[in-house]
Amino acid sequence: MKNNRRLGIRLLVAVIYLMIITILFVFGYKIYKENNTAQQFQEATSTEEYSYIEISKMSEKFAYSEKNNVGIHFVVEKEDTGIWHTYLIAINENDIDKYKDLIAYAKGELKTIPESIKVYGYPVKINDEVKQMAINNIDNFLPSSNEVKITNDNYEDYLTNCYLDTTIHHQERISALLVFIGALLLILICLLILIVIDKDIIVDKIEKSLKKIKK
Repeated sequence: MKNNRRLGIRLLVAVIYLMIITILFVFGYKIYKENNTAQQFQEATSTEEYSYIEISKMSEKFAYSEKNNVGIHFVVEKEDTGIWHTYLIAINENDIDKYKDLIAYAKGELKTIPESIKVYGYPVKINDEVKQMAINNIDNFLPSSNEVKITNDNYEDYLTNCYLDTTIHHQERISALLVFIGALLLILICLLILIVIDKDIIVDKIEKSLKKIKK
């Protein structure tokens, strides 16, 4: 009778532990995916958020770092609604062939619409030098029908204060909340092991409490 009662308590506590472990695992995985899933560049709120732009047109580079062979280009992202946005991206110029059709299309040298390319990276704050170069060169990329003159005052309204650096590889983000959830999972798994070998303190306390109630 005593052994049956203790076994029942162990099973009950083990089920509770398993339920909590499952909930924590699902919750933790969801947070991890949200932290590490790329989102649209225009929705990024910090330079730590992995982002993407699906580009349909691209300019020649207007700024270049010979040190690391990185060029900065204007790109256009076209939404399904037909609205288009102009952004800046940095690419390794060794990969320029990948974008040659998008560049040719933007220059009017290619009449057929090329397939868009989704590029990934991290937002990087634009410095004053690159910003001024972008202002000086944007008219060469925008269609002649564009009525907006990009200046220092309205630059961020149209081109944002960042460019997408595609040369930065994806870095997994582990938040403090994920670390906390991981620690809880480890503790619960250890407690579950103690139940299996019948060494769990909580089971002992429940059993003692039931004995007192019976008395």
